[in-house]
Parts: sequence; C-alpha cells; structure tokens
Amino acid sequence: MPVERATKIRFYLTFWLFIISSVAFLDRTNISIAGLQISKEYGMGNQQLGWVFSAFLIGYAIFQVPAGWLAARYGPRRILAISLVWWGAATALTTMLPTGIGHAVVLLVVIRFALGAGEAVMYPSANQYVARWIPAGERGLINGLIFAGVGAGSGLTPPLLTWLILQHGWRSAFWFSAIVGVIAGGVWWLIARDTPEQHPRVSSAELRLIRRETDEAEKAKREAGIEPTRKGVPWKAILHRRDLPALMIAYFGFCYIAWIYFSWFFLYMSQVRGFDLKSSARYTMLPFLSITVFCFVGGILSDRLTRRHGLRIGRCAIASVASVLTAAFLVLGSQVHSPQLAGFILAGGAGALYLSQSSYWSVSNDIAGNSSGVFSSIVNMGGQIGGAITASLTPWIAQRFGWTTSFGSAAALAIVAAICWAMVHPERPLDA
Repeated sequence: MPVERATKIRFYLTFWLFIISSVAFLDRTNISIAGLQISKEYGMGNQQLGWVFSAFLIGYAIFQVPAGWLAARYGPRRILAISLVWWGAATALTTMLPTGIGHAVVLLVVIRFALGAGEAVMYPSANQYVARWIPAGERGLINGLIFAGVGAGSGLTPPLLTWLILQHGWRSAFWFSAIVGVIAGGVWWLIARDTPEQHPRVSSAELRLIRRETDEAEKAKREAGIEPTRKGVPWKAILHRRDLPALMIAYFGFCYIAWIYFSWFFLYMSQVRGFDLKSSARYTMLPFLSITVFCFVGGILSDRLTRRHGLRIGRCAIASVASVLTAAFLVLGSQVHSPQLAGFILAGGAGALYLSQSSYWSVSNDIAGNSSGVFSSIVNMGGQIGGAITASLTPWIAQRFGWTTSFGSAAALAIVAAICWAMVHPERPLDA
C-alpha cells in the first residue's frame, strides 16, 4: 500500500503572505520616497510631512483590536482580500489631489489615516493564519518568512519608485502600488482558505502534521482535568496577562525604531548625509535588505533554540539580545563621520532589530493560541503608537538637538525593550 505524501500548502500560502507583506510596506513607504516631490508640490515642510506619516500609523494603531477581532471572527482569507482592495483605493486616491489644492495637508492626513485603518488587519490576519495552519515547531520560521516581506517591500521601494518618479512623476509610483495591491488580493482570495480542513489541496498527511500538536495538547488537558477551550475571545484572560504590558512597551520601542527607517531614513541620507536622489535610494535599500535576511535568520534561530532550550530562550532571550545589539548599532552609526560607513552600520541596526520580529508574533501564538489574532493586535497597537510618535517626534528632536540625539533616543528605547522581554512568559499559555 503506497504511503501518502504530505502536501506543503501551508508553505505556498506563507509565500503569498510574504508577497502581501511586501505590498503592505510598499504602500506604507512610498510616501517617504515621494516625500520631497510631494512637499514641493503642496508647500509642506518636514514637520507637516511628519503629520502625514503619523496619520497612517494613528489609523493603524486605533484599528488594531477591531482588526484582530475581525480576523478571528471572519477568517484571514476574506478579511485580507477585502483590505487589499481598500489599500489600493486609498493609495490611488492620493494621486487625485490636484496641484495647488487648498488644505492639501489635511486631505493627505485623512487619506493616510484611512490607509492605516485598512492595513491594520494585515498582521493580525497573518497571525490568525499561523495559529490555524502552522505547527508550533515551525512558527518562528513562518513568522520570519512573513515579516521578511517587510524588508523586501521596503527595500525594493526606493530604487523602483525612484525610477518611476524620475520617469513619470510621483503619482505613477502610487498608481503602481495600488494596482499591485489589488492583484495580490485577488490571488489571495483564489488560493487561500481559513483553515487547512477547508482547502481542497491539503492532503490528509499534511492535515495530521498540522493538527498533531493541537490534538496532543487537547488530550493532555483532558487528562489533567482542564475544561476544553470555549469558543470566543477570552478577553478577561488576555487583559489579565502580566506580560501583555511588557510586550506592548517592548513593541512600542521596536516600532519607534523601525519607523525611523521607514519614514525618515531616505530623507536622512539625502538631507543630512548629502547623497543625491539616486544614491539615497541605493543606500536606503541597505537597511531593508538587512531586515529581509535577519527576519528569516531570526525565525530559524527562534525555532531551533526553542526546541533545544524551551520557549523562554527561543523567544525571549533572542529578542532581548537583538534589542541590545540594535542600540549599539544606532549609537555608533549616527556618530561616524563617513556617510557610506554610517549607511552600512545603521543598516546593521535595522537587521539586529528585525532579528527579534519573529519572537513578537510567535510568542503571541504560544500564549494565546486560537485567540492570537486578538492578542497580537493589542501588542501591535502598542507598537504602532510608537511608530506614530517617531514619525512626528524624530524630525522635531533632529531640528532642535541634532540627528545623533534622535538615534540616541531610539537606542534608549531598544534597551527598555530588552528589559521588558525578561518579563515575558510564553511557556504559560492562556488556558494553562
């Protein structure tokens, strides 16, 4: 009797989530690449541009918890497909503001807020997918692959959109982003399902592999006399987690630092380090290439260390060490005199930062299980508040105290994040 081979549908869907993650950051960072042209066209300074950057993140942060609930209630397939059309519409709307229109800053703030609200579902939906489709032993790797899209999307954005802007104007970059997003959403709708049981191409062997750990955990609970997990979101258990505030504070610091790269690094290399548009685009690629590689490496390390030493080492220790390394790179990179060397060192800081990215999302799966979409959305809300603050605060600090102080403030938050990780206990799930 032939042995049935396990399919690998979960990896194919993960690859498409990598693509969608790339599109999400293409939509987020296109405005920083086009920022110089937009500022000139509508008469905005860096501070006003910072308000536009912050508007996206405020919308993103406010709608995190509703996004997590939607992903848990309606599933990642439907919610992500609808949201990608939303992103495309909001991105296209940016191009429709005519030159010389009154209150351009206000209109851009409203549009970017709407884009942020739509994109809020991205990673809670992805985390809900991981909880339903991915065995615990693969979650670090899978989260690393999904978030490698952050680096890929942000890394391809500078050279690609710079070329489009130089050839066809800044609006062409936004039309490109919108069209790519709608196509990605259509493909996701066609190939994805909310659970492996619903997917017609998942073999019974792959289904057994996915469900084995879940079945064993449920059996252990029954033997221990623990009641089966009830349907619905266990809000009380989630909100009473002592490590939830620690994760929110740590992710606040993480996103504060990340959005210096997403919002201001291109302009920093141009205005402060003296690179022209093309050189700024090339050097702006470096942090995001570093992010892509180290997201993947961090996911692999997290899974390997978890198997050998347990969740506290595999999730928490690696994130804490990565945060300390990030602080060191930020301080050193902001103080060296060579613009080229500064670009490489600061790119190392971005890579060190994203070495911990998989931990933030895998630990949400470890703690919350089927409620990880909601749990991770609360953590992500704390992070995006950090991003919203840095988008406006970074140029304010730089204007008054210099860019070295801006990077030093970010380094201090990285140390705080490292301390917070010592308070996190992924080995204690919600229903234990």
